[in-house]
Amino acid sequence: MSLLFSSMLALMIPAIVLILAWVLSYRTTSDREKSSPFECGFDPLGSARLPFSLRFFLLAVIFLIFDVEIVLLFPIISTLSMSASASALFGGILFLLILIIGLLHEWREGSLDWAK
Repeated sequence: MSLLFSSMLALMIPAIVLILAWVLSYRTTSDREKSSPFECGFDPLGSARLPFSLRFFLLAVIFLIFDVEIVLLFPIISTLSMSASASALFGGILFLLILIIGLLHEWREGSLDWAK
């Protein structure tokens, strides 16, 4: 009975989400959010050939790099919670040390300052 219920639930949830997305997709094209500027300040109805802020791009790349590094820390944390091995601890400390050195370098270089 549990397998039948799980199978039905696994089929019904995507079907409900699909129908809901299909119904909500028929909204008007002159939506207030679509006609407003994006977060980066571009006008969506204007020219697409405007110069792009390099500082905005670099800050976004730095954010993505540190985001990926945080994801790489999760296996170290789970390994240390299961068994506190010296090699996992040393690897985690070394990885954090490299992250801190990189952060200090970016900070000293001025890449993290949004407005000077």
